[in-house]
Amino acid sequence: MPPSKPLTFRKVGFFSCVALVVANMVGTGVFTSLGFQVGGLPSPFVICVLWVLGGLVAICGALTYCELATCLPRSGGEYNFLAAIYHPSVGFAGGFVSIVIGFSAPIALVSMALGEYLSSAIPGVSPAALSYGSIIGLALIHGVAVHASGVFQSVVTALKAALLLGFLLLGFLRGNLAGASFLPGADSWDLVLSPAFAISLMFVLYSYTGWNAVTYILGEVKDVTRTVPLAILVATGFVTLLYVGLNALFLRSAPMTAFDGHIEVARISATALFGGEGGRLMATLIGGGLIASLSAMTWAGPRVSQAIGRDFPALGFLSRTSHGGAPRVALALQTVLALGFLASGTFENVLIYAQFALVACSFFTVAGIFVLRWRQPDLPRPFRCPAYPLPPLVFLAVTGFSLIYTAVEKPMEAIAGAITILVGYALYFPALRMRSGTR
Repeated sequence: MPPSKPLTFRKVGFFSCVALVVANMVGTGVFTSLGFQVGGLPSPFVICVLWVLGGLVAICGALTYCELATCLPRSGGEYNFLAAIYHPSVGFAGGFVSIVIGFSAPIALVSMALGEYLSSAIPGVSPAALSYGSIIGLALIHGVAVHASGVFQSVVTALKAALLLGFLLLGFLRGNLAGASFLPGADSWDLVLSPAFAISLMFVLYSYTGWNAVTYILGEVKDVTRTVPLAILVATGFVTLLYVGLNALFLRSAPMTAFDGHIEVARISATALFGGEGGRLMATLIGGGLIASLSAMTWAGPRVSQAIGRDFPALGFLSRTSHGGAPRVALALQTVLALGFLASGTFENVLIYAQFALVACSFFTVAGIFVLRWRQPDLPRPFRCPAYPLPPLVFLAVTGFSLIYTAVEKPMEAIAGAITILVGYALYFPALRMRSGTR
């Protein structure tokens, strides 16, 4: 028989990459976080500082990742970067975190929010049914082909962006109904230095998580050295402006006490702005818009386990793809894990647990730029981080501060996150022995 031809598939371009990053970022966080922030930070000024700081940190991290992506252009995200910079065992731990909680937990969180929003707008519909159905349905769509994923992602993200921009425009035209003041008060800077600010920052950093999404699919991108940096920076800048605008609008629309402890903050804001019918309509639209976020994570996540499957023959089943390039086995694994998180966790606990581990992995990845420049100064760098070393230092300072305060204020979630990382590191060695045994 003649040798079989290698599978080929159409790669994705700039707009699909921007759509992937924007949709990964604009998900549960911005529509839910305010409800967990206003209780400890009763100041519109401080809330806006929080979101501006989150955007600054995201842009600093994005600039660093852009250099790493063009130096080490292989799919897998932190798994690829940590393995190449430090040691394969560290990369394996980062990949394990990505597989177990990096995408599965956020998918569960977004599906929870989607269910809450849509069920609040459509009486009689079960939030759980909406959550489970959205996870399974999107997994089936992304199991078709890489190109199908790119087209679907571009369409749903464009619709979502149009919805949010329309909401911002109409909302600001209604005026400052709550009489919110965005000027600093006497206690504003004390609040910025408080433990509540640090814990709230974890929610904000979670909301910005996703600026690195395209690094998980580098092997599927056209012209990595040109497309990836531009897509990451354009998307991250756009989302930063969007987030600050949305939170300012929320705070202008209703008293802060109206949001305290509630997940569906956009519905509360829309109800205050446009009345009951308008609130229900906006809840429906935002719930539908969350499909773009679910889709983006469903697309990007399996590429980590796919990369691990290529490197470890004993786990080779994870690298199997369809004729269209979709990693169906890895996608099925991620879907099962996401359904497990959905069935077992509460929103806030799952978020903090997942975010602690994810921020820790991003912390060590960004720190890797210093290691890589020291060890391999002659490595080709098509994109060099501007104003180096300031962006990575800003990212490390803020995320390090947030990790420490989370460990103090939420020790159980932090311990669970740390244990997940250590389990991933420990599993590298039996996986390595199995790989050696297959040779």
